This record gives sequence, structure tokens and C-alpha cells, in this order.
Amino acid sequence: MTIQSAPRKLSKLHLALAMLLPVYPLITAILYIVLPLTENWTIWQRTAVIAPVMVFSIVFFVSPFVQKRFSNFILRAA
Repeated sequence: MTIQSAPRKLSKLHLALAMLLPVYPLITAILYIVLPLTENWTIWQRTAVIAPVMVFSIVFFVSPFVQKRFSNFILRAA
């Protein structure tokens, strides 16, 4: 006889809170690096540089890190 644990459900609120911790300093660091280099650029040009860096960083580094380290926090018993 095997004891099965209760299925767990994603808590979007907990995931959002866990993602906020590493994403905020990441965005702040990117802005500190990019803004001085793009002083005379329009906002859409700055965003065109910043957005891909942020998205790839979040998808390939931040999100896997958060999912692995905070799985007990973001998954709750259904």
C-alpha cells in the first residue's frame, strides 16, 4: 500500500510574491546600467533594449530558481 500525498495547487499570489524578490533588484540593476548609456534615447528605444534582457533573464534564470527554491511556498494543498 502506497500513501499518496494530497495534490498541490499553484498559488498565483505566492508565486507573484516569490518572483518579486529577485525581479525587483534585477530590473533596478538593468536600469542603472542602461540609463546612463542611453541618455538621449526616447523611452521606446530604452524599452526595446531593456525588455529582452529582462524577459530572457526572468524566463531562463529567475523563474527556474524561484520554482526550485520556493516550491513549498508557491504550491499549496488542493
